[in-house]
Amino acid sequence: MTDIFAKRLSPVMQTMTGFGPRPLYQAVEARDGEALVEGRRVVMTACNDYLGLSGDPRVAVAAAAAVKRYGTSCSGSRLIGGTLPLHEELERRVAAFLGREAAIVTTTGCQANLALTPLFGRGDVVFSDMANHASLVDAVRAGWADSRRYRHCDMRHLERQLAGAGADAAKVIITDGLFSVEGDLCRLPEIADLARRHGSRLVVDGAHDIGLMGAGGRGVAEHFGLMDAVDLYTGTFSKCFGSIGGFVAGPAEVIHFLRYTSRSVIFTASMPPASVAAALAALEITVAEPERRTRAFEVARQVKSGLGALGFDTGASATPIVPVHIGPTELCGRMWQEVLDEGVFTSVVVTPAVPESQALIRLSLQAVHTDDHINRILDAFAAAGRRLGLIPAAPPAVPSQLAGAVKTPAGAR
Repeated sequence: MTDIFAKRLSPVMQTMTGFGPRPLYQAVEARDGEALVEGRRVVMTACNDYLGLSGDPRVAVAAAAAVKRYGTSCSGSRLIGGTLPLHEELERRVAAFLGREAAIVTTTGCQANLALTPLFGRGDVVFSDMANHASLVDAVRAGWADSRRYRHCDMRHLERQLAGAGADAAKVIITDGLFSVEGDLCRLPEIADLARRHGSRLVVDGAHDIGLMGAGGRGVAEHFGLMDAVDLYTGTFSKCFGSIGGFVAGPAEVIHFLRYTSRSVIFTASMPPASVAAALAALEITVAEPERRTRAFEVARQVKSGLGALGFDTGASATPIVPVHIGPTELCGRMWQEVLDEGVFTSVVVTPAVPESQALIRLSLQAVHTDDHINRILDAFAAAGRRLGLIPAAPPAVPSQLAGAVKTPAGAR
């Protein structure tokens, strides 16, 4: 008889759990671009706190005040007893920020995407980018709609899928705004045009771009000047907004429907008071201090340029997510450990997040990274890359010289 507990990790996961201090589930204490890892202070590049707001004193003060007034938990779902005036205020602020009629906040960003499931009924057709976040994939799987995935950012493939769906089907295109692994943007102008021509709704997950992209921080839609082309936004407070939680923003009628039908909303305890207050404070700072976005992109530009000069393949990213393509899983794990030994903590990305033998190291750059941090990142990759034979032994310039002098704008501590 087969035992349901007789499960084993895949060979890839077995490989990745065998390196040094572990690239996965590593305990860290991170703040202001650095982290304490097993008693050693290193540069932190595995944190999606792009604007550096999780350590901002104003955000911490707001969170502490909320705990003092409301306690540490609402101890109930939003539907019954778990809604505070703070939740309603955050919903109003998010809706106004994105220019939508209404919004609903959820306990995590993952749950915000799962909240979409009731929209996907029998006979409907959902078109999803193959690189979409796992929570979007799960939201579609949990619904009853016909799911059709198009190759990553392949607009011809998407158009063929739309054309084959039939004129009478209710259609929706779902895409990440900023893809979290490679750091590339969705091709929103073309997607919006296809949605219009084929009578499809458009949902954009702005987890990594809302707060970071666009003149006002409203994400890829603002970046492309297409705010009105998006029917529904999802997002999270755990990246740019220094907290935890998620949101869905769109037409009031749709949000009202989701409030009473989404399992991830009505069957889970609500977002804690401290997290709501932190998100409110961070949203205010994000609007008031655009120089944080400028700094995050400048840090990314310097790091990407320096890594490229050393001989690393950093893909086509032009955002604070910088992928360093390594290849074989075991080699990527060794590179992760070597870079950590040099004083930089990174993320490692392996299958199923990327295809087999296309493992990479992912850097998340922050507004709070200093010139010294940039130099240390480049020096670490140079030393580790040379030891493993990934880059030439004699680079064209000393890594610390590649970064150049980068001035931190006022307010981007």
